[in-house]
Amino acid sequence: MASTSAHSEGAELGRFLRARRTQTSPEHVGLTVGTGIRRTPGLRREELATLAGISIDYYVRLERGKETRPSPAVLDSLSRALRLDDQEHHHLRELAARAARYAPEPPPAPSRTVRPHLKLLLESLRPNPAYVISRSMDMLAWNPGGLALYAGLEDWPAKHRNLARYLFLHPAARDLFDDWDRRITGCVARLRAVAGTAPDAPDLTSLVGELLLKSPDFARLWERYEVTGRKPAQKTFQHPRVGTVTLTSQSMHLEGTPGQRIGVYTAEPGTPDHDAMLLLDMTAPVAASGQEIPHGVRNEQPT
Repeated sequence: MASTSAHSEGAELGRFLRARRTQTSPEHVGLTVGTGIRRTPGLRREELATLAGISIDYYVRLERGKETRPSPAVLDSLSRALRLDDQEHHHLRELAARAARYAPEPPPAPSRTVRPHLKLLLESLRPNPAYVISRSMDMLAWNPGGLALYAGLEDWPAKHRNLARYLFLHPAARDLFDDWDRRITGCVARLRAVAGTAPDAPDLTSLVGELLLKSPDFARLWERYEVTGRKPAQKTFQHPRVGTVTLTSQSMHLEGTPGQRIGVYTAEPGTPDHDAMLLLDMTAPVAASGQEIPHGVRNEQPT
């Protein structure tokens, strides 16, 4: 069991290195390219190995998942050679650390239960749209505006309400966001970063498997293995109920939870955007069951 797990973790490290290598041009790292046709996109393995100061055989073993214990010095050299940014460098180190641990069992999916005081926090934030999401972007709890902001999401059963699934599979998502291409790129990068260090976690593998099958856009971006998607501070929604509204977003990790985060949107009082936010809060539909939830807080009951 441990050997199989180690190979799986090493393969994830290799996939990341291969993706970054094939997307790094020789010119970007200061190499002079001849006039002949290059059959390999990006850097060749031997070019990267030379730049990192390691043997070609050792690098091939890394990329194929057969070497699972690269030293910190090797990781730093590869990071410099590939011109990784700080977040990508950190992700590379996490992948290597996980590959070296030989975790024998896939980790269980984290609890979906949202604590009562967090539900009260969501209510206290009204009329600002707010919600709690899991590490795999499942929407676990929300206030009226937090659900209504994603037009059409309330039509899905509570257990299917996932922001990644919404972006790629809901027909309203493309109309809601003018920058849909940017949104999906950042979404996949965040999922990649999480899944890279927990590749066998059931909550992540289930979502990723579904999106790989149903969305060619997701499959294309997943193959790129980017982990540094940028999240804009301001987001504009072309909302069918309240029109165009631009809100400032903030996402925060919730201390003492299994990877849960809270997302909040705000607007300056007295502005048209704030008025639209108020209208969205007041006209939000009732819960999917048809019953109004006391105090306006909607949440999925844990199973």
